[in-house]
Amino acid sequence: MTQERYDTYKEDVIGRANVTDTPELIAYYRELEKFETGALWNVANKIEPWEPKSDSVPVVWRFKDLRDYVLRSVDLVTPEQAGRRVIYLNNPGRRDFAAAVGWLYSGLQVMHPGEAASAHAHSSSALRFIMEGSGAYTVVDGHKMTLGANDFVLTPNGSWHEHGVSSDGTTCIWQDGLDIPLVNALEAGFYAVHPDLQQAVTYPVNDATNIWGGPGLKPTLHDWQKPYSPLLKYEWEPTYEALQRYAKVSEGSPFDGLIMDYLNPLTGGPVMATMGASMQMLLPGQHTKAHRHTGSIIYHVAKGHGHSIINGKRYDWNEHDIFCVPSWMFHEHVNGSNTEDACLFSFHDLPTMRALNLYREEALADNGGHQIITN
Repeated sequence: MTQERYDTYKEDVIGRANVTDTPELIAYYRELEKFETGALWNVANKIEPWEPKSDSVPVVWRFKDLRDYVLRSVDLVTPEQAGRRVIYLNNPGRRDFAAAVGWLYSGLQVMHPGEAASAHAHSSSALRFIMEGSGAYTVVDGHKMTLGANDFVLTPNGSWHEHGVSSDGTTCIWQDGLDIPLVNALEAGFYAVHPDLQQAVTYPVNDATNIWGGPGLKPTLHDWQKPYSPLLKYEWEPTYEALQRYAKVSEGSPFDGLIMDYLNPLTGGPVMATMGASMQMLLPGQHTKAHRHTGSIIYHVAKGHGHSIINGKRYDWNEHDIFCVPSWMFHEHVNGSNTEDACLFSFHDLPTMRALNLYREEALADNGGHQIITN
């Protein structure tokens, strides 16, 4: 269909495209279209905005609403049929990409005792955050890890990996996080199913944490050559303990409270090249100040309850709720308890932003650093 107007995005600002349609120009544009071309000045202000304008919107996915639907899927499809039995989180502004926010994907996966998904590998980086149940495990390139509530496990891009629940366990639910939308946007996605469907466990169970899990320690003798973190599992108990110790000597960030990044112990960098992960603690009654930054974040309430204010709107959350903050939106967090701390797990694309030199951050200067709630 031929356009009626071409000057929709013009701006009366020096240095910006400001060309008004004329009959002669419109005829010229239509001639250009025959050759699959166009005049840059008609789209320049659209494709080069003054600041980031995310198509994503803030969303809270409430676990109390979703849990029964996630469990119901067990009776409807098998892991063999589904490949992965997952209910994915769909941001209203990113439905065309099956993204939870920005270029990040997330979903809730469920498995019964004795079930196992086939081993596979893909170009996307992936992580899992365990929500409930016992007996869950993941195998990555022959390394098997047993998993408990609030544990966080990596399945890096290109690695053979599979998930399951031991026959003596209970029904398990965990959150998946992947950079599938980003990899697809870069047109770099590959997927493979293991030729044997399941891989052999070739290392002692939980060897990753036993070798690499000592805080501030690196084994002198090691032969790790993989391009991803050797610490494949990050356990909840030592993570929470580290935050509690941190709280004894610091108030942390004015924007995020006591926040700690999960790291690759060999490099000191993020756990994966494209995605990072963090755990933060909000002290009783704490209300952080607002800031915004490039890059998208998906939060998971690991402990407690409270609310966040995102671009002037309040979003309440409880344990195991998941919510997102799109790129360049002001956000601040409030612990709803005056006696107990609250903890938020998050994963994000900030490593990508930093690697591409695109990261930018800004604190809210007005109103003492707090947003005015508009809803």
